[in-house]
Amino acid sequence: MKVAILDDYFDTLRTLPCFSKLAGHDVTVFNDHLQETQALADRLKEFDAVVLFRERTKITGDLLDCLPGLKLISQRSGYPHVDLEACTRNGILLCSNMHSGTPSYAAAEHTFALILASARQIPAQMTSLRAGNWQMGVGKTLRGRTLGLYGYGRIGKTVAGYAKAFGMNVVFWASEGSRERARQDGENVATSRESFFAESDVVSLHLRLVPATRGIVTAEDFAAMKPGSILVNTSRAGLIREGALLEGLNAGRPGQAAIDVFDKEPVTDPDDPLVNHPNVVATPHIGFVTEDEYDLQFSDIFDQIVAYAEGAPINMINPEVWSETPRA
Repeated sequence: MKVAILDDYFDTLRTLPCFSKLAGHDVTVFNDHLQETQALADRLKEFDAVVLFRERTKITGDLLDCLPGLKLISQRSGYPHVDLEACTRNGILLCSNMHSGTPSYAAAEHTFALILASARQIPAQMTSLRAGNWQMGVGKTLRGRTLGLYGYGRIGKTVAGYAKAFGMNVVFWASEGSRERARQDGENVATSRESFFAESDVVSLHLRLVPATRGIVTAEDFAAMKPGSILVNTSRAGLIREGALLEGLNAGRPGQAAIDVFDKEPVTDPDDPLVNHPNVVATPHIGFVTEDEYDLQFSDIFDQIVAYAEGAPINMINPEVWSETPRA
C-alpha cells in the first residue's frame, strides 16, 4: 500500500522500533503541516492510506470528497477531527484503537510536571538565576494541599496516584455517572461543583472535548477559586470558555495556570497573551510527546494498516464500509 504519514514534525517515527511494521509498504512521511484543503488533497491524491498524528490535521468532508482513491485512515484514540460521515460516504474505512483501560502515562506525567513547575516557580526561578538575580520568590509545598481533578478517566486517575504519593489530598468532580463510579471506587468526591473549585489548591482538567464539555469551565468557576490556586490543563483548551482563563488570571483567580493546550494551535505569536502571562507556565502541547508514547501509539496504528492490507481490518469505526467493499 502507498501510505502517507502526516505531521511528523521532527521525523521521529522512522527511529522507533514500531516503524519496521510497515516494511514492504511504500511509506512517505511528511514533516510539515498542511491544512488548506486543495493543497492537502493534491498531496494525498496518490495514497491508499493516511496515518494521522493525533489531531494535528483536520480531515474534513471537503478534503475526503477530493480523494476518491483513499481507502483507509489509521489513527489512535478519539476522532473529533475526522468527518466520520464523509469517510463512510466516500467508502473510506476509519480504524482507531480506542485503547480502553490504557492511560497515556506520558500525559499524566506531564500534568504532574506542570503542577510541580508552577508550584515551585521553576521557569521563573531559572530565568532569575540566568539573569544573575539568584532567587525570585517563594514557592509552595504540595504535601497537604488539595488537588481537584475534573474528570474521572484513565489519565485523571493516574494523576491522582502521583498526587497521593506526594501527600496531596485528592478530590474529584465529573459527570453524575463518573462521580458515582468514583464513590464506588472509594475516591473522595466534592459535595458540589462550587466547593470543588473553591476548596482545591490545584484544579486539573481531564475531560474529553465533546459538544457537552465544550466551554464547561467558566469565568464563574475561576471566580470561585482561591487567589493562590493553580489551574492545570493538559486536555483540551476548548474545555474552558474562550477568554475566561486570561480574564481569570488578570483578576487573580486562579492565581496561576499551567497549560499545554491552546484554543488555536500551533501558537506561533511570540506576543501571545497567555504564553507571556507572568503567572502562566506553558508548554507547546507536548503532554503525549515522548518516544515511549509514540512507539506505543504508532505500533497500534501500523498494526491497523498491516491488518487492512492482509484483508482482516481491526478497530473499525465504520465497519459498514468494509462490509460493502468489493473483494477480488
